[in-house]
Amino acid sequence: MPAPAPRVTHAYDGDLVLFLIGVRLHQPWRLGVVGRVLAAMPRMIAELERNREQAACGEAEDLGYLGARTLLDGGHPTVLQYWRSTEQLYRYAAAPGLEHRPAWKAFHGYAASAPRAVTIWHETYAVPAGGLESIYAGPSTFGLASLAGTVPVARRGERARERLAVG
Repeated sequence: MPAPAPRVTHAYDGDLVLFLIGVRLHQPWRLGVVGRVLAAMPRMIAELERNREQAACGEAEDLGYLGARTLLDGGHPTVLQYWRSTEQLYRYAAAPGLEHRPAWKAFHGYAASAPRAVTIWHETYAVPAGGLESIYAGPSTFGLASLAGTVPVARRGERARERLAVG
């Protein structure tokens, strides 16, 4: 009989911000508006990934972005982004020389021409240190563990309640 899959949890310590952002397409035939909305996110993620790599080498200021995953919700894209702090997330969103600010302004400009074509939404969750837990039982990880690495589940506690208490 094969050995059971290892049980691990994320190796991340500290405060965490989970930022979910998505697009709901209501009028996909409005290709001009829909296409511009869908094209903006990959540019921003690419910029953030480049910054993360450059910051790790000491070549750029760390924006606080830890990583992201894209999911489909009923055929609509949703991006889960992990950040170190809300302050860093807000700083990125407001920075005039980075991708988000011009994309946001452009969206509001062309969304006015087709107000029912797309919905942009986001949710922000600020999780204090010790306020999150995870478990991965199987050969692969997802989410925070795929970005921050793993530790054996016993290090933080065998049960979810214990892992939340430890942090």
